[in-house]
Amino acid sequence: MKRIPVILDGDPGHDDAIAWMVAAASHILDIKAVTTVAGNKDIENVTRNTLNVCSLFNIEAPIGKGAHGPLVVEGITAGDFHGETGLDGVDLPPSDMTLSEYSAVELMVKVLEDSHEPVVIIGTGAQTNLATLLLYRQDLKDKIRAFYIMGGGIENGNWTPAAEFNILVDPEAARIVFESGIPVIMSGLDVTEKALVYPEDVNRIREIGTPMGHIVSSWLDFFGETHAAMGYKGWPLHDPCAVLSLIKPDMFEIREAYLQVETKGLHARGGILADFEDKENFNGKVVLNIDREAFIEELIKAVEHFTGREA
Repeated sequence: MKRIPVILDGDPGHDDAIAWMVAAASHILDIKAVTTVAGNKDIENVTRNTLNVCSLFNIEAPIGKGAHGPLVVEGITAGDFHGETGLDGVDLPPSDMTLSEYSAVELMVKVLEDSHEPVVIIGTGAQTNLATLLLYRQDLKDKIRAFYIMGGGIENGNWTPAAEFNILVDPEAARIVFESGIPVIMSGLDVTEKALVYPEDVNRIREIGTPMGHIVSSWLDFFGETHAAMGYKGWPLHDPCAVLSLIKPDMFEIREAYLQVETKGLHARGGILADFEDKENFNGKVVLNIDREAFIEELIKAVEHFTGREA
């Protein structure tokens, strides 16, 4: 089977790390590069986490350090939502991998220029690197097949009533991406808040009995404690939806839409507006529903993929 060339761009983060595990375990994806962006934590923390995660999952693609903050406004982070390190729950040994000589955007450019077919960019953080790429090299737009992103929400936000965190970090960047003419497949809160993991699911992962099962279940234990303190009975794994909507689209309900990013509103900055009727202007798709049981099975299959690998 011919694999799909992809670039992973994100800010790990527990759900980013698990999303990248799913990508690394897939026989469908060919990971050409991994790039980092500030968001869950500052750029130094998320880049360190990225090196460790890529070592853990044997992702041998070059890694580019990306944007320190948004295009035009002050940056925000998720504080200690993911713990002090941004990936609390288990101590990973320091990676012996090194960063690419290229920055995130330079690395994206190199991958696109070298590719013989359009590349999918999977973005699970703020879209600053993606927008910078588009501003810097508009001539490469035809080399990008689509953006599969985790971000936004049609019905509600999670950082403000209107805005989801990844979009709110850099709405101007998101607007550039959504208006680029390149298809955007958006896994927002409408679907990710249904991608729930329950304690019994974590126990299944732990009972796999492998080093990877221990690491992933420990991450989920920490993530679960954070969400339990907020009143959740299950906790949403947002970022894996962006990967799985590419490799397992039949797991989801996906609808075409005209998507816009609000950048000026006093109360709704970072919000996403979706019009499902304006067919002439459709610029992407919204992932709306998920087969939760199938989602859990895919997570377990990804953990089992690494059976026999020391961690």
